Parts: sequence; C-alpha cells; structure tokens
Amino acid sequence: MEKIKIICDSLSDITQEYIDKYDIEMIPLNVIIGDKQYKDRIDIQPDEFYKMIRSDKILPKTSQITYSDFYEAFKKYTDEGSKIIYIAASSASTGTIQSAMIAKNEIEEGDIRIIDSNSLCFGISLLVIRAAELVRKGKNIDEIVEEIESIKDDVYVSFACDDLEYLTRGGRISSTKAIIGNVLGIKPICIIKDGLVENVLNARGKNNLASKIVELAKANGVTDLSEQTVFIGYTDDIKERERLEEKVVRELNPKEIKHFQIGCGIGTHGGAGVTGVIAFKSKK
Repeated sequence: MEKIKIICDSLSDITQEYIDKYDIEMIPLNVIIGDKQYKDRIDIQPDEFYKMIRSDKILPKTSQITYSDFYEAFKKYTDEGSKIIYIAASSASTGTIQSAMIAKNEIEEGDIRIIDSNSLCFGISLLVIRAAELVRKGKNIDEIVEEIESIKDDVYVSFACDDLEYLTRGGRISSTKAIIGNVLGIKPICIIKDGLVENVLNARGKNNLASKIVELAKANGVTDLSEQTVFIGYTDDIKERERLEEKVVRELNPKEIKHFQIGCGIGTHGGAGVTGVIAFKSKK
C-alpha cells in the first residue's frame, strides 16, 4: 500500500477530530490584527479572534501561506517517503495554491499532487476527509486524485453574514448597499459558485434566516441528506447555529449533523455572526 500524506491549510476549517483521526497535516494561514501577526489556530483560536473583532471593532487581514511554509511541509513528508496530496482553497479566491505550486516545483524527488478544490471553508474539508478515507481503503494516489477531481463540483457551501461591512471589503456588495442593508437589518446569504463567493439571496433580520438558507440549499440540489453527514458552520452565534440545525433536521433529513467553528482565515472575510451549511449535493 502506498504511503500517502493528505495536506490542507486552515482555510479548510478542518476540525481537530479529523486531523487526529486521519493524521492530516494542516498548514496555518497568517492572520493580521492591528500590528500583530498570528498563525491561525496556533497563535490565536477562533473564540479569541471573534471576541477581538467584536469588542475592538478591528478589521483583520490575512496573508497567504508562503512558499517556504509549503516547501518545509512537502519536503518533510517526501523525505520520509510519502506521496503527498494537497487540497487547496479555490484558486479563484486566493493565490495560496500558487505558493504551493512553486514549492512543489522546487522539490526534485517525490510525488506531490495539488488539487484546486474550487471551494472554501469546510467545502475543502469534505474533499480532504474523502481523500483520507480513500487512503485508509488502500487506494493509490492516482485513484484518489481522480475521485476527488470527479466529486469536487458536487460540494455545496452556503453561509449567511451578519455584518455587511466584510462583504463590502471583499467587493461582493457596494458600500452604499452595505449602509442601507445594515440599517434595514438585511442579512446576505452567499454560496460558493465557480470558486467565488456570490451573494444570491437576502433575508430581513434573523428570524427567517435559517429557513432561507435551507430554501437556497434545496434550490441548489441539496434535497435529501439521509445518507450523509451535513456540517453546520458557525463563528460565535450559538443560538443561530441551533436554529439552523433544527431547520436542517426538519427539512433535509440528514444522517448526521456535525458542527465546526469557522476559523480566523475565513472569519476575516465574513466577520462574526456567520452561520452556514456544507454538504454534498444530493444524488440524482
């Protein structure tokens, strides 16, 4: 059986449960708050991050993982005789994959495969987990890459933002719309489409936010989750997470529900108060 190492980065929001279960290597993103730089989930944890941006009204930034970070990780495992599969955040949204490609090209010996997930957040993790499961089943690296490439467009990621300012910074909505929207209590609901965040629906206030998220999921092919685990993401709003979970259980009949906390890297672009649903689209 081939010795294969699965690698991702903290933009995946992979939980420690899966890191430990499958011995996954997670490379941290750099998060900048004020004049300090932190390694995501190493120097700063999500709870602390969201408290800081809520209380201090600070707008954080991120800097992508460097070539040297990737080189160090790749070299470590190729030197141990492992083949590597790195599943990256969407190349349409971040240049991180380019740093990984440069590092790969600098390593002369070793089999390193880099997959553009075309997704963000736990959408990446769905693919990472599947790849790790295939390693456990004894699949070779070609078989694993082929399957991940074949299913990556079946990943569905949807989330609702509480603060429009973050979407404005990312160019998703205009500053004028953000000001009006915040006054009216508009909550934008976004999906990942073609690797980019797209605002496709809005809710007025939080009372029907969960219903709108589930409604959007159904319209995008997530209709029956009886054979899979659905992942509900949240930042720091536990009540909204519970409300969304209740709606998902009632409307989508998931086999299992698991939670994950949206990390600092994704949180930098979405802000506090975000909730979302991640799953594979239902089989036709």
